[in-house]
Amino acid sequence: VTITTRLLVSHLSGIRHYEKDSTKVKEEEEKANRAFQLTKPCKDKEQKEKDGKEIEKTDSIKPRKEHEGEVKSRNSKPGRRDKEFEQEEYYLKEKFESVIESLKIFKNDPLFFKPGDQFLYSTYGFTLLSAVVERVSGQKFTDYMLKMFRDLDMLSTVPDDNEAMIYNRARCYVYNKKGRLVNAPYVDNSYKWAGGGFLSSVGDLLKFGNALLYSYQAGQFKNSNGKLLPGYLKPDTVAMMWTPVPKTEVSWDRDGKYAMGWAVIEKKQQYGCCRQQRHYASHTGGAVGASSVLLILPEELDSEATESGLITPPRGVTVSIICNMQSVSLNSTALKIAREFDKEKWAQ
Repeated sequence: VTITTRLLVSHLSGIRHYEKDSTKVKEEEEKANRAFQLTKPCKDKEQKEKDGKEIEKTDSIKPRKEHEGEVKSRNSKPGRRDKEFEQEEYYLKEKFESVIESLKIFKNDPLFFKPGDQFLYSTYGFTLLSAVVERVSGQKFTDYMLKMFRDLDMLSTVPDDNEAMIYNRARCYVYNKKGRLVNAPYVDNSYKWAGGGFLSSVGDLLKFGNALLYSYQAGQFKNSNGKLLPGYLKPDTVAMMWTPVPKTEVSWDRDGKYAMGWAVIEKKQQYGCCRQQRHYASHTGGAVGASSVLLILPEELDSEATESGLITPPRGVTVSIICNMQSVSLNSTALKIAREFDKEKWAQ
């Protein structure tokens, strides 16, 4: 078979995640699909009931699955135990000197499917991707990334190295089997730097999100008289990264598809004066004792705005949330925050 970097970055490679048994993965996916199908008729009925209602009332009605998520969150403890975190490989303590060395964990395991045929979120797929970066650049992956973080002015973003003295490093927490809050167990993340091994701050993630948003929009501003600096990435590159890839899915947002390292929700509206789906990109993060999300909601720019020269990118809302608690769902919260700031902007 042939595995390309594009297949890796879109989780279509067939490389396993933490679960080694493909049968168990398939069973869990079927359960999730059945649960979704059970709620779908109610969701469709609710959508029909919205037709003909004034837009103010429509905006106040939440999509069913979003509402269900809120109810579930209220009725369960933060940091609830997640089956995924029962996988032993989350708790590896072995230190790897390079990502190429860490490939030994999964390099002899069979693929779950032919590359390109199905979607399976895989941290190890990103480990292989980082090994490609390490081999091509001729540098350790962490050194390569630290230079990139410096260019992005993300000076608080560093590898989660247990031995290093890292200023303001937070303690991480989990709930034990008795439901009591305890310190997260010791782990060494050197086997998965690219898929969950960096420490960062809310401020740094906002810088990262705004740098991408600027890059995405920079090409749309025509009459800047050469005053606009180029984006960190080319506009076409970010547009490609935020273009949904066929055969993909997103566990934390059923409206979305996976793109290249991002979950993407496309602009969509089925009925007049009813629910509008805005274009945005997001990604959640989960590690032992920590959860995070970065969400970017670009402003919908018209030609008058981009050609007037009166405004400059980035235009939109970037939301970053980091908490030192395991298995906390943050994407819907980030989206609500982004929408509130977006409403406030248009109200001014």
